[in-house]
Amino acid sequence: MAGRDTIADDLSWLERDCHGETLPPAAERCLQQAAGSYGDDRAAEKYLHQALALAPQHAAVYIAFYRFHFYRNQISQALPYAELCLGLAARELKLDQDWTQVQREDASFSDFSAFVPRFFLFSLKAYGYLKLRLGELEAGRVAVEKVIQLDPADRVGAAVLLEVLNRQGQEDDD
Repeated sequence: MAGRDTIADDLSWLERDCHGETLPPAAERCLQQAAGSYGDDRAAEKYLHQALALAPQHAAVYIAFYRFHFYRNQISQALPYAELCLGLAARELKLDQDWTQVQREDASFSDFSAFVPRFFLFSLKAYGYLKLRLGELEAGRVAVEKVIQLDPADRVGAAVLLEVLNRQGQEDDD
């Protein structure tokens, strides 16, 4: 599936932007220690769990866990964190917790300077991508199509996932 690095890289701005004033400095230090321990899974996870204890329900912590598992190709372990991010963004935006019910007019999805709507879109894109990687093609397609519906200008780049999915099984003409 194309775009493996792109999905995680797409979330790097989120990790920066969502630290903000609400992330306790001790939790931020734990996230930095986890990043610095990248080669030592045990140590990195210990720091991530410490950050979670210090800042439960904080997007930066969820994103860090997501990326930890994603980069280790632990797709099924990354999925719950994409779901947590999606739920967090939906609550912040006062959207239906069932993302399939969300409509374009429910939030300012076209305002790319607004953090939370962008976070929702990227979280849904990540969720869809993970579903595709897990072989849950229909669930992944529905999520990716919802991102495209909410972001018709494709500013989050979900269309490429749909293109790859649509080309699956077709012979390459080149």
